[in-house]
Formats: sequence, C-alpha cells, structure tokens
Amino acid sequence: MATRNPTPAYQATKGSSLDVDKDFYTRIGSSKSRELVETFEIPIRSGKAFQVNQGDVCRISTKYGPQVGDLNIWAKENPRERFWASRTRQLHRSHVTTFDRLWSCLPYLRPMCTIVGDTLAGYSDDVGGRVHDLLGTRCDPYVNQMLSGKAFDFHCHSNLTRAILPFRLAESDVHDVLNVFQVTGLNKDGQYYMEPCPAKAGDYFEFFAEIDLLCALSTCPGGDLSAWGWGKDSDADDMLQCCRPLAVEIFKLTDQRLLEGWQSPQPVSYAGIHGIKMPTFQA
Repeated sequence: MATRNPTPAYQATKGSSLDVDKDFYTRIGSSKSRELVETFEIPIRSGKAFQVNQGDVCRISTKYGPQVGDLNIWAKENPRERFWASRTRQLHRSHVTTFDRLWSCLPYLRPMCTIVGDTLAGYSDDVGGRVHDLLGTRCDPYVNQMLSGKAFDFHCHSNLTRAILPFRLAESDVHDVLNVFQVTGLNKDGQYYMEPCPAKAGDYFEFFAEIDLLCALSTCPGGDLSAWGWGKDSDADDMLQCCRPLAVEIFKLTDQRLLEGWQSPQPVSYAGIHGIKMPTFQA
C-alpha cells in the first residue's frame, strides 16, 4: 500500500514570499567571481563568532572529515533579531538544503540567509533520516548534568556562549541552532534519533547573507556522532576520537553584476499593535 504524502502547510506558490529565484541563487552558488576575505578553522569542542556582511557568501566545510557543527545567527546591528529554527522548519522543511532560507524571529520575520551550496543535498539514510537538522537543538551542560550527574563545560551551548562574549552577548542570547552536517529523524514512535555524520573531507554547506550577520559556530563535542552518548554510562572522552575541526571561509562577490535586481529584505510590515487601541490623553 502506498504511503500517503500530505500537502505541506506552507507552500512556495509563484510570486509568494516563499518563492525563491533559483536562477539567481544558482548563479551566486556557482560563481567563481569571489574573493576570499576571511578564513579560519574552529578547533574541536570549541566555538567562534564571526561576521558575514550582506551580499557575501559563507562556506562551512568538513576539511578533515565528518564533524557536526551547531550554528547560531543574529542580525549584526540588532541581536534581538535572531534565527528562528521552528518557523524555518515550518516554512521549508525539517532538514534544510539548497534554496531554503533561515528566517528571523518575531517581530522581524525575514530571511537572514539563503543556502546556495550543499554537497550533501539529497542525502537520506535507510530509515528516512536527513542532514542539516532543525528537529533538535544544541547539546548543553544542563541536560548532561541531569542525565549523567557530571559537569562538562564544552557542550555546544557553552561553546557558543563563550564565543559571543566578545560581542557583548550572553548565555541568554544563545538560541536553537541549525545542526550543520547532522543526520536526524523521527522513528516509528515519533522519537528523535541521530545517526553518524555522512560528510567526507571537503564536503561543505554554503549560504548567502541576505542581511548583515553575526554568526557563531560550535564544533560539537560528539564529533561525527558515531559514538554519541551523554547518559550515566557514557564519558566525553569516549567521543574524543570522533572530533575534528571545521573550516569557515567568507567570500566577497567580485562581479557585482551577480547582485543586479537583488535587495536586502526588510522586516515584515505588520505594525505590531495587535489590535490594541492606544490611549489618548483627555484634558
């Protein structure tokens, strides 16, 4: 018997806000007319914050082999505007890929960046798991303490917290992540599961910045997740051999003709009054 495939709740009808100009983003992703303006590696079990200007392209790559990365994004000039994982999941899919966008939270609700390159596009495991996960969130020391009774300071939540301190942000600014290179899914009982990272050396995930961004990326302490476990019978050292650095490259497009017709998106135009009639002073 054929499996029913329900209609998505949100659809990218032609001309709608979800309709992406695939020709434009294909040109951006495939163009060789780009200049490398910054490159660095993030060591294992670490985090780093970095800026990506609107109109630039950022590439995250598994230079040395499989490794999961946890990505946070804020608007550079206003960190109250930050990546909204759950709305992105609704508007696009549970695992994002080329032409999907990462959207900001209310009351802004605009695309922060658009994915223009993904060497793992189309990946699926034998039970339906996919890559670049929006189902789950970052690992953190609180749930680890709860489950294992042990303190560990190099979970993704902690790595991201340390990374953003120089930008005058704090732990409360860390939010739900995009788990880059991470394979996840829901089993037949609707329970969240994770599989080992399928990335090979040189695989990459690349996005085009629609607005000026502050990003922070953590190299997950579980590495490629092939030996994952944070319960009472597990040990962080068991996963150390699965950990590798991630590489980040930021490119400026040198052929500005590529950007003809493009405009940085503005926040959604809803006034935000929510039906409230503002009081007027009566003398």
